[in-house]
Amino acid sequence: MSARARQDNQPGYVLHTYPYRETSLVVEAFTRTHGRVAMIARGAKRPHSALRGNIMAFRPLGLSWSGRGELRLLMRAEWQGGLQLLQGKALLCGFYLNELLLKLLPREDAHEQLFLDYQTALARLAAEPDPSAVLRRFEKALLRELGYALALDREGANGARIDADKAYVYDPERGPVAVNGAARAGLVLSGRTLLDIVHDDYSDPMTLQQAKALMRLLISHRLEEKPLNSRRIFEELRQL
Repeated sequence: MSARARQDNQPGYVLHTYPYRETSLVVEAFTRTHGRVAMIARGAKRPHSALRGNIMAFRPLGLSWSGRGELRLLMRAEWQGGLQLLQGKALLCGFYLNELLLKLLPREDAHEQLFLDYQTALARLAAEPDPSAVLRRFEKALLRELGYALALDREGANGARIDADKAYVYDPERGPVAVNGAARAGLVLSGRTLLDIVHDDYSDPMTLQQAKALMRLLISHRLEEKPLNSRRIFEELRQL
């Protein structure tokens, strides 16, 4: 079997699993060198399967697989040590990151920097009491990797520098457009917010609030308005 068809001990994380036939699972994984890969874990639903104990989200794994088709064959999933213990809100946030990767990343498209950003986000979710800034940084990194580099420090129409004291409407296709006099439809952001996001500075509560609205707008645009299950769960829990 060629080296291309077989990969050994590749760093990766499980994003999602679902049943495959009676005793197996399909594992959607995010790997450092091969991007998102779907694999069949044969017999993983059996109680004594060697794979069953390690096919868990947020656990750093060494994944070995073979095959060339849309579904590869998972041969081994070995824990690499270290485990992000996500609980409560942080756990829901972790599943939100996983759903973004599942729905926005094409398969077999490597994004090594995004893989490192994902690792960093998991570590921060486990350690920081408020996950909001962690999510905004990862969303920004994900959009960058998808080829949607955010235009934040200059106006989309004329290239003028963003003024921290002005207000802007953010157009997903054009970037920020200055609000001059009459109110304009769309998401209005302060220039200060746009400049803070450039520097990943979310210390200002207003910046954090407006950054959330901006990322929601842009991600919904990329998803073509298709809903996210994790976002729906967030909203339902908030109403309890």
